[in-house]
Amino acid sequence: MSNVLDDNKQQQILALGRIGGSLRRIEQALAVRRETISSYLKAAGIAVGGRGRRSESKAKPAIAAEVSTYPAAPIQPGRAPSASACEPYREIIVEALARGRNAVAIWQDLVDDHGFPARHASVRRFVVALRGSAPRDARVVITTAPGEEAKWITATDRWSATAARASIGARASSC
Repeated sequence: MSNVLDDNKQQQILALGRIGGSLRRIEQALAVRRETISSYLKAAGIAVGGRGRRSESKAKPAIAAEVSTYPAAPIQPGRAPSASACEPYREIIVEALARGRNAVAIWQDLVDDHGFPARHASVRRFVVALRGSAPRDARVVITTAPGEEAKWITATDRWSATAARASIGARASSC
């Protein structure tokens, strides 16, 4: 027994392929796998659609290009494409950076207080450009062993910490 479809099924596949039927629809109609259908259509020189939806190059008649129910696109403020939307707010941003604010907080302030139209990413890019390649402030990282408590002891806490250790030691030795 061979793996070749009978002539009747082959003709049906070719006919449905010529009228533009999708592989899935032909598969449902004839109960033949898409891979098999694809190979028969390719052998006959009939174009087989790729994966996904077919792209439509022309507008449908009901959605003509000359008729649109959408309002005209709003005109963006007049600025050069390379100019930042943050440039008019430079003084505010520099002052906020001096106070230690980050880009998200600055953006929120600009939106709330000044009606800033752009997104957070533009503020972030502007802040990075203002900071330049200056290194950030050094930060201290204190690491402790797992399960060990880390406590910041100041001069006023030193006596209480020493007294607490002494009382704990006294309790432990009395047991």
